[in-house]
Amino acid sequence: MRTCVLLLTVAATLLLGASSVSRADLLGDVLTAPKTLIDLAIEARSSEDIVEDNKLVLQVNEIMADLGTIKASTEIYEQRLLVTGLFDDEALLAEFKDRVEDIDGVRELYWYVVYMSEEEQKALDDELLDWPDALLLNTDVGLALIGTAGIADVNFRVAADAFSTIYLLGRARSEEEMSKAVDVAEDQDGVRRVLNFIEVRP
Repeated sequence: MRTCVLLLTVAATLLLGASSVSRADLLGDVLTAPKTLIDLAIEARSSEDIVEDNKLVLQVNEIMADLGTIKASTEIYEQRLLVTGLFDDEALLAEFKDRVEDIDGVRELYWYVVYMSEEEQKALDDELLDWPDALLLNTDVGLALIGTAGIADVNFRVAADAFSTIYLLGRARSEEEMSKAVDVAEDQDGVRRVLNFIEVRP
């Protein structure tokens, strides 16, 4: 608890001590960072662990930028990396996977990136979610977790793909908490299935 108060105090001091322009910029940086100071203060793991996760995600993002593609998305928790996406270029997908698998420090890789030709995607156009709809589904599940008593949402990561699959990654303090998180995700409109990669650890 003292660590939580200390980190929140540091954050407030930084924000209040800055000029009006830089304060707004700093607030934007904090809120858009991979993990905010507020999350860090209440999340049940070390700051070093969070920093390591952020480094790994940045490496994946750099690979995507180098390949000129944004057809994949990532979530990570305790160096367990989840990658989802839909590619219509087999060669690009193969190179992307090879380079991600070469990243040092990934404890476990959950690879859910699939190939589907443009023709196949067009044939399933009514069934596949586009990026904004997948993001909306992701947000709905995340907000539902936040609004459910007994779920420490900061210890969970949520991802949604074009097939309306929800992926849950993170750490639960009990089997009950894990089951509750899965139930909440399954109950959201538009979710077709839930894949659970939550570890239970008090």
